[in-house]
Amino acid sequence: MLTTERARPELVRESRWAWRLAVGTVCFGAFMGQLDASIVTLTYQPLRTDFHAGPAGVEWVSLSYLLTLAALLVPIGRLSDVRGRKLMYLYGFAVFTAASAACGLAPTLAALVLFRVVQAIGAALLQANSVALVTTSAPPGRMRAALGMQAAGQALGLALGPTIGGVLVGALDWRWVFWVNVPVGVLALAAGHYLLPRTRQCAAATRIDRPGVLLLAAASTAALLALSVASGLGLPAWSAALLGAAALLTGWAFLRRQARCPHPLIDLALLRERRLGPGLFGGLCGYLVLFGPLVLVPAALAHRGGSPLATGLVLTALPLGFALAATAAERMLPPGWSDRQRGRAGALGGVAGLVLLVVLPADAALLPLPLALLGLSLGVYIPANNTQVMRSIPSSAAGTGGGMVNMARSLGTAVGVAAVTLALHLVPGPAAGPRAAAATLLAFAVLALATTRTRPGP
Repeated sequence: MLTTERARPELVRESRWAWRLAVGTVCFGAFMGQLDASIVTLTYQPLRTDFHAGPAGVEWVSLSYLLTLAALLVPIGRLSDVRGRKLMYLYGFAVFTAASAACGLAPTLAALVLFRVVQAIGAALLQANSVALVTTSAPPGRMRAALGMQAAGQALGLALGPTIGGVLVGALDWRWVFWVNVPVGVLALAAGHYLLPRTRQCAAATRIDRPGVLLLAAASTAALLALSVASGLGLPAWSAALLGAAALLTGWAFLRRQARCPHPLIDLALLRERRLGPGLFGGLCGYLVLFGPLVLVPAALAHRGGSPLATGLVLTALPLGFALAATAAERMLPPGWSDRQRGRAGALGGVAGLVLLVVLPADAALLPLPLALLGLSLGVYIPANNTQVMRSIPSSAAGTGGGMVNMARSLGTAVGVAAVTLALHLVPGPAAGPRAAAATLLAFAVLALATTRTRPGP
């Protein structure tokens, strides 16, 4: 039974709540992934102290996780289309939960980074299937609402992450930041077994493009290592240029491989669909802007002597706004608005929130306002953007498409970590550094807004 999907109990399958139960179960994975993403940023300072490391070294606790996700999401999505999304999703819960326990036991920073890679493998099994499970479980007329529920699960994890992280780091130890995932994972594994539907339509078996996976991993790792060296990682300065050149070369080789491979990792024919390319880039920018402040705000408030709990409470304004918008946008926005109009309104609000973040001082009393506005705006933009992307992909390739959406999210999140760390390093000072980092995020918000003007369609 470890290699086949089991059907749901008939009572669940025949219930009119069946699709909501399935989407709710997917929200467990969305919650865990985003809780882990937001909670880890609160551990940076104690990790520096415990392991005698600098900011550019500690950021790899996040980057190793995010790079593994980016490399694995698409191939796991492809494998899940063939072997079954429910099966891969349940394996994801098991691996993620076990690796979370191991992270809490890590004796060194290197061991922690290694365990984070294993944890990311489990997260990839979860995230590569989350969007596909939602879109194939929900009735066609409820797809946007279902994706909004999933986004709310992500936002709840993001919202609780800073507060829980602040409490755990301040009252206990950074290791509890990882151990908190264990009970949630056990509960989610049981719920998934009984509430998730079997895969109704499996794709034909194809080979996984292993060279493509390696080239993608090499390109993204080299690019982020180059940014880390520029941010103060303990490598010679000339290595940044060498790593940058390696990133360009392997990125070019990856695209050439995808164009010629009979079973490519990314189907470039799909990218010719006029809404897909801009949508994926817009998603990357949206998640970059969402995650960037989770690194920026703790660094800014640490200069002012803020406690982990106070920092966590300030940060909560961002994901709380995201959760509110993701769940209430259907009722609050004009019913006749298309996904494109919703995305544009959300992107405009995000630009306004980041303008405030640039202008206002990094004060705990003032930061919740721009963070809340930014969260509300992204809670409108991201579900609308993801809906447009998924509607442009055939249902038989839903897992692959979902993997591409989540790969864009992971790359955006990773670049958000690296870009904020780089800006803080290049522009020192308790006021100038955070302002430069916020301006960097503002530039990406403008790019997200630009994609809503170039995309045709509803």
